[in-house]
Amino acid sequence: MTYRARPPSWTLIPLYRHGLRHAALVLISHTLGVAPGERWKDIEQELKGNNDLLVFTQPDTIRDIHKRYFAAGADMVETNTFSGTWIAQADYKMEEIVYELNKRAAELAVDAAKEVTMAEPHKPRLVCGAIGPTNRTLSISPSVEDPGFRNCTWDEVVNAYKEQMRGLVDGGVHVILVETIFDTLNAKAALFAIDEYYEESGCPKLPVIISGTIVDMSGRTLSGQTTEAFYVSVAHAKPLCIGLNCALGASQMLPFMQAIAGCAECFVHSYPNAGLPNAMGGYDDTPQMFADAVRQFAELGLVNLLGGCCGTTPEHIAALAQMLDKEKFKPHVRNPPCNKMRLSGLEAITCDKNLGFINIGERCNIAGSAKFKKLILDGQYDKGLEIALAQAESGAQVIDVNMDEGLLDGEYAMKKFLNMLIPEPDVSKLPICVDSSKFHIGEAGLKCCQGKCIFNSISLKEGEEDFIKKAKTVKRYGAAVVVMAFDEVGQAATYEDKCRICKRAYDILVGPKVGFPPHDIIFDPNILTIATGLEEHNNYGKDFIMACKYIKENLPGAHISGGVSNLSFGFRGLIALREAMHAVFLYHAIQNGMDMGIVNAGAMPIYEDIPQPMRDYCEEVVLNNSADGGHVERLLQFAEEEKERKAAGGGAVVKKDAAEWRVKPIKERLTYSLVKGLSEFVDGDVEEARQLFDTPLEVIEGPLMDGMNVVGDLFGAGKMFLPQVIKSARVMKKAVAYLLPFLEKEKAARKAANEAAGIVHVEEQEGKGTVVIATVKGDVHDIGKNIVGVVLGCNNFKVIDCGVMQPCVNILAQCAEHKAQILGLSGLITPSLDEMVFVAKEMERTGMKIPLLIGGATTSKMHTAVKVAPVYSGVAMHVLDASRAVGVCTALLDPVKRDQMIEDVKEQYEELREDHYASLASRKFKTLEQARGGKLTVRWADHPPPTPKLLGTKVYDDYPLDELLPYIDWNPFFQVWQLRGKYPNRGYPKIFNDEAVGEEAKKLHNDGVALLHEIIKNKTLKAKAVVGIFPANSVGDDIEVYSADGSVKTGCFHTLRQQEEREDDNYLAMSDFVAPKDSGVKDYIGGFAVSCGFGCEEICAQLRAENDDYKGIMMEAIADRLAEALAELLHHKMRKELWGYSPDESLSPEDMLKVKYQGIRPAPGYPTQPDHTEKSFLWKLLDAEKQTGIKLTDSLAMLPAASVSALVFANPCSTYFQVGKVCKDQVTDYASRKGQTMEEAERWLGPYLAYDPAA
Repeated sequence: MTYRARPPSWTLIPLYRHGLRHAALVLISHTLGVAPGERWKDIEQELKGNNDLLVFTQPDTIRDIHKRYFAAGADMVETNTFSGTWIAQADYKMEEIVYELNKRAAELAVDAAKEVTMAEPHKPRLVCGAIGPTNRTLSISPSVEDPGFRNCTWDEVVNAYKEQMRGLVDGGVHVILVETIFDTLNAKAALFAIDEYYEESGCPKLPVIISGTIVDMSGRTLSGQTTEAFYVSVAHAKPLCIGLNCALGASQMLPFMQAIAGCAECFVHSYPNAGLPNAMGGYDDTPQMFADAVRQFAELGLVNLLGGCCGTTPEHIAALAQMLDKEKFKPHVRNPPCNKMRLSGLEAITCDKNLGFINIGERCNIAGSAKFKKLILDGQYDKGLEIALAQAESGAQVIDVNMDEGLLDGEYAMKKFLNMLIPEPDVSKLPICVDSSKFHIGEAGLKCCQGKCIFNSISLKEGEEDFIKKAKTVKRYGAAVVVMAFDEVGQAATYEDKCRICKRAYDILVGPKVGFPPHDIIFDPNILTIATGLEEHNNYGKDFIMACKYIKENLPGAHISGGVSNLSFGFRGLIALREAMHAVFLYHAIQNGMDMGIVNAGAMPIYEDIPQPMRDYCEEVVLNNSADGGHVERLLQFAEEEKERKAAGGGAVVKKDAAEWRVKPIKERLTYSLVKGLSEFVDGDVEEARQLFDTPLEVIEGPLMDGMNVVGDLFGAGKMFLPQVIKSARVMKKAVAYLLPFLEKEKAARKAANEAAGIVHVEEQEGKGTVVIATVKGDVHDIGKNIVGVVLGCNNFKVIDCGVMQPCVNILAQCAEHKAQILGLSGLITPSLDEMVFVAKEMERTGMKIPLLIGGATTSKMHTAVKVAPVYSGVAMHVLDASRAVGVCTALLDPVKRDQMIEDVKEQYEELREDHYASLASRKFKTLEQARGGKLTVRWADHPPPTPKLLGTKVYDDYPLDELLPYIDWNPFFQVWQLRGKYPNRGYPKIFNDEAVGEEAKKLHNDGVALLHEIIKNKTLKAKAVVGIFPANSVGDDIEVYSADGSVKTGCFHTLRQQEEREDDNYLAMSDFVAPKDSGVKDYIGGFAVSCGFGCEEICAQLRAENDDYKGIMMEAIADRLAEALAELLHHKMRKELWGYSPDESLSPEDMLKVKYQGIRPAPGYPTQPDHTEKSFLWKLLDAEKQTGIKLTDSLAMLPAASVSALVFANPCSTYFQVGKVCKDQVTDYASRKGQTMEEAERWLGPYLAYDPAA
């Protein structure tokens, strides 16, 4: 991207001669040559265009220009430092002069101001230190192929501006001018640098003027923001004045000046160009024309400062000054301070009653969406953007982005995703909520967003000093902030704690230590799970609602938010019930002041539409109030009926005979009681079971534990819910309580027998064993841990609950004091994962060997295997949920089962680690030159390539779909549906014989075939293709392609060569399959692009709107199969007809699918050529988009999705192969051949690099 050089001086003119308040800004147009002078006479770099150097080479001229503008009527001039950062000066290799340049420029302007002021002391002249936009953009990728790429970082831009600031201040400027802003993120970096400079230097703060520029009549900046969004994004800097300059002439700028004057709370300026540029790049407005054009801004009361930009001369300024002196215009009256929270993406929103409740879309949160998490962990960031778009289309007004995952580089992922999101206007028009429990990850997100964001979150849990530091940092970025209701003691669960912590945080934030705007504070008083079966949780919903009322009444300006899905966690699987609970909760919370929330936008029912009795049941539980006090049990019973109704296909629940299960055998009756949570008959049933066993302990370890294992399985499968598990645990506890006297009697008898026999009595273990549980340091979430404690306690374990936010030393001390046999660590937020690793290391250091169990929402089996288990020689294992804890703990304390379980876990975790580190395995490589020595040897003269019958391209506009049927490969179809047969029934059609999935696979295939015939009959989908064959020869590792007559080189395909050491001598590249140019043999290369996806997207959207997701997915799967079939058929036609190199081929479609033909058809971006950028030249050759409508996205994916493309090689020696990992010497060579930078090449080849680019 290039930018026109700017002239060296700006000026301000008074409206009323009352100083800066009524001044106008003007830019002259003046051209000077940059003579290198003695200092740079030997420099090899071209310096033309580096006008900032004039302060060294023509200082007297620069000083004189400033004086000429003062004489014309200016109150201010700007320093000649538009390109005064090391980023801009790097173009001239002049980075080292930046401080000196800015200081010298400031001194020249200040000298001129002093001289003129001494002559006219009644009119002081001032100097603005000019800070330009640089020649880089933080919001826009310079690469069309990679929208997520940036050629500079926030930190680099901040450091560059800070160095410029130092020179300007030391040179004596009076005002700081951040100007000609085309990317608001650059401007925010400048404002950040200015504020940071003041804090670090202790220098008194100077006034700041901010000036943006718009690129066309859309009224948006180059980075896409509206005028209002631009203001909202920088308003936190509290500028003295803000306005627009450059870009357009005055007559075109009127609506945009009206917009900024309508929202700004400070003074407003405008300095347009002297008209629009003419054909030669000059400006035609005369001084009088210019003055007349800007008059409208003064007449309408839009400005306090007026002036000009490109093309204006001292004469233009004189005409403007005369007009302002002659006519007494009223200056713009500043808007009153806005006491509402304003946010912005590309567009601005005001959080007030007109906007209503703000939906913060939650699906781009790794912790809130399993689908999004999988996409990000798989590196499919572009697919993640589709989720963001769906959120925007579903009504989200803010997009929440969270990348907290133990196995993910959260900071990298946050930056990559947001950098890819920002160029997507349908999403980035909305403000972003940067969400992370790790402050550095959230801060990385703030560095990517040009708009005014929400930062989620900070809290008092690490103390006031940490809280103040983070709050000040967020304020410097200009973001609103979410404050979680935590403090040093823990999480606020009760109404009293919520109010106390929020009040304390509010007072600190709005006080002098931080000075945070009250309307930019958002409290999250913690929405906690209700109706869990634990009585102390029942009031959590009401406590939150009442805390909302307190905050609105006592903490002026503050907003209230929360994660609504937490409320109904206990009812997972019952989507309708959960959404009803959320709607009822929000109905009351909003009435009491909650004004935003993290919700699944589009999924919430309207309160009035919730059917009865569901709404009443939900309302009673949310408000914890009913006439008979039985509301929790009522909702649990309703949930049970909903589950049964769901299992019955949605029909009415058939009531079973209450006595039917009572005639079953005792073991089944106990299991039924435990699963249903029925305690009515438990005493009698346990007594009956006791009579059948030798000891009461056998009853616990036999039928009762068997029943609890059934509960665990059902819960794990999503067929039971958390409240039911709690009820099951209570039944178990009652059963154990019944058996306790018998256990004590048996224990006393053994003790007496031992004493009579003279045997020393050893105190028996209390219960099954002692388990210490704790929420680790820094984490305050304890609901899950409490449930585990209840379940374990009900199953006869002694549970020592250390509480929340427990330092490692406390946890290990509790283990030692209570002689723990198992330690369980819990955590919800991502930093807890690191703390768990630390605890494991300390257990190892201190010699502990007890089992370590890891649990909590952000934990996983993979993280435990990769991060925790390797640092602890005892067993460390992940436990999925509370229902599994009993079985795991029981097995770990069982002398018979323990060793086998530990062995199994360690073996499984070793396999997980091997999978994880497979890409890091040690490998040996050839140098590029050595690998080229192993290229494929072909005797080209013995087998001259046949001349194709087709040279050029051939288009198939509407290929008959019925001709594709024999070429369909059904195996990927079943993989889409995750149906996999076991040997010997793995492939199609053998999968139909598989015992486990055969029946379902047959049904699925029948549905697919039926849809296929429907598509063909109704012509639902349309098949299009373009095929091309061209003369070509290889040159080294590249393939040159020529026009059809062979006379003109049209371009080049670049190939990669294998480097990883192999058993055979050949190190292949695709260029090996084309005759070398110096062989004198004329060869050819083919290619095609096909699609059967035209019409698919619209049909699928319609099906999903009709809630027929099954058929929608089936449609996509069939379209994909048809596209692959068309590719197979056209390749067949190329071999036999169009190219004709295999005219006698008589392969069946089955043999074709087994690749028994001559030649290959590798696709760019796949193992034989892993670089997707090669697709661009293929598209150019085929003119694919024009001929077929198949488009390439910025990431070079094909649209429609059901599309296939490939290169075609005819040589009999050609074969599919994997390039594998490539070394730096090849990437350097490859980038040079392609004309790419190393960074570009490494970015596209990332997964295939055999080295770490950052090392």
